Amino acid sequence: MATHKSALKRIRQNERNRQRSVDVRSLVKSRVKKLRESIEAKDVEKAKEALTAVVREINRARSKGAIHKNTASRKISRLTREFNVLAAS
Repeated sequence: MATHKSALKRIRQNERNRQRSVDVRSLVKSRVKKLRESIEAKDVEKAKEALTAVVREINRARSKGAIHKNTASRKISRLTREFNVLAAS
């Protein structure tokens, strides 16, 4: 266990930041789930709104460091492609 004052503070900071990242990633997962549900229901309008919300949340998570930038790009790309398939049909 840490004994230095700075190490104890670092432990507190790490836990706070970890919890923040967990919350951000959870929000992204919820938005992705909502988008996929609207795509399965073939509701283009709801899917378009959901895609906008998902992209915004993924970019926020990326800027906060909760997810890697390449992971964010990959997720946005795949979700956009799923939406485009729906919109084209």
